[in-house]
Amino acid sequence: MEHSDHHGGHPAPTGRYLYVLALAALGVVYGDIGTSPLYAMREAFREETGIAATQGNVLGILSLIFWALILVISIKYLGFVMQADNRGEGGMIALTALVAPMRTSTRGRSGALVLIGLFGASLLYGDSMITPAISVLSAVEGLEVATPLFRPYILPITVVILVAIFAVQSRGTAGIGKVFGPVTLLWFLTLGALGFAEILRHPDVLRAVNPLYGAEFFGRNGSAGFFVLGSVFLVVTGGEALYADMGHFGRRPIRMTWFGVVLPMLMLNYFGQGALIINEPEAVEHPFFLLAPDWALYPLVALATAATVMASQAVISGAFSLTRQAVQLGYLPRLTIEHTSARQIGQIYVPSVNWALMIACIGLVLGFRESSNLAAAYGVAVTTDMVFTTILFSAVARSRWGWSWARVGALAAFFLVVDLAFWGANIVKVPHGGWFPLVIAGMIFTLMTTWKKGRQILAARLHATTLPFDFFMKDVEMNPPTRVPGTSVFMYGNTDGTPPALLHNLVHNKVLHERVVLLTVETAEIPLVPPEERTEVIKLGTGFYRVVLRYGFTEDPDI
Repeated sequence: MEHSDHHGGHPAPTGRYLYVLALAALGVVYGDIGTSPLYAMREAFREETGIAATQGNVLGILSLIFWALILVISIKYLGFVMQADNRGEGGMIALTALVAPMRTSTRGRSGALVLIGLFGASLLYGDSMITPAISVLSAVEGLEVATPLFRPYILPITVVILVAIFAVQSRGTAGIGKVFGPVTLLWFLTLGALGFAEILRHPDVLRAVNPLYGAEFFGRNGSAGFFVLGSVFLVVTGGEALYADMGHFGRRPIRMTWFGVVLPMLMLNYFGQGALIINEPEAVEHPFFLLAPDWALYPLVALATAATVMASQAVISGAFSLTRQAVQLGYLPRLTIEHTSARQIGQIYVPSVNWALMIACIGLVLGFRESSNLAAAYGVAVTTDMVFTTILFSAVARSRWGWSWARVGALAAFFLVVDLAFWGANIVKVPHGGWFPLVIAGMIFTLMTTWKKGRQILAARLHATTLPFDFFMKDVEMNPPTRVPGTSVFMYGNTDGTPPALLHNLVHNKVLHERVVLLTVETAEIPLVPPEERTEVIKLGTGFYRVVLRYGFTEDPDI
């Protein structure tokens, strides 16, 4: 069931180009998941969880973290979900378009799948607001570890950094992107080195790879142990990004980077934090920053801040791409979309979305005030998205690949047990901040479905009052108007009807040009339309031509 790893028909990358792509993927794709060590371990042992920092509990949490990364990222996303590519593209809208026509009615099975996909896409906007806020805030909080004197300045510094991140978006990510890969590589190597040094002092912590420690943790802590899964889940936030960014890099570089760099370095860091907590339980307040020697603390805060800027960039770019796809498919009104690169079609800037995200991020930082409080808002959106991804993937496996019901059912059941366990542990966060991404998603979902329905009603009414083009042609042939030199172009979405502008021109000016082009632009249910399928020209006779231009939902029509 392995599909070709290509984008737009190009062969899979090899040699030096593969490593260049892998380094770029490291900077863009893994920023979010790479900043989780800043807060994930700490959240598991917060006072509110009721989990004491004992050796047994630390080993249990580490076992859950290890198996979460293996089951959710390595097996589910990299092993299965990334096979469901829509001509090389991934992400919630691309997945939905694979399994159900996005233009379908929202009734019946296909309609239900479209609604699931749309709500899943809407949830990503909430994630795009929370990720920059929690990532940057948790990095800047490292200054407090150095000296309590910084405490009053943490929020102002965070807000300044967030404003700077959004202010440079209009310049595009091409320039910044060149340093993303190397800096993120340095970040992951630092994660590994800090953890490795602590593991050398307490190698017993490696026993936690045994899943029995996770099982014993649940048995020992009961319901408190189950709900701590909400904190453990923080280690896999960013899993959706691997799939969403597949079109930029392809499967092979993303997989190679995960198994070669990201997974080993994350594991070393988490196990290092665990070893530190076992030896010094009071380190549970800031286990990440306390892994570093005193002299390295300020450089580590600076590097962590740079890493969080990159994690933020990934979700902001994702929000821009998602917006363009929704606009192309008719789910959002036309917005100003600026291209920031002459060479890369994917590098775009949407001013209205950018400033809305900035205001939301600053509001979250000032409202929640601490990254621990923001962690409560984090997770609900992503776990819901992961459940939806499993449902849509199962539909693709059944309808597209012809898997048997038994095979689909067994795989879906396995993934849903994991997804729903995390979802159940996170849903209790709703009163403590988890409501925020759900409210944002609800608003955007309502906007998308209302706009689409309004467009359909308007199109139906226009269609009902449109003069069929066959009638118009017969009238022109029977009563030939005066023809003037030149070519006129009339745009109209209905290929069977007569453009109203053409009728008005003929009625008022009493003339037609020698050549009349009726231009229709269609958005296909695929990400990219091959150049040879872009244009269709039909000669209609008496100087009339119908031109149909087709674009994919990740492309911008250039008329």
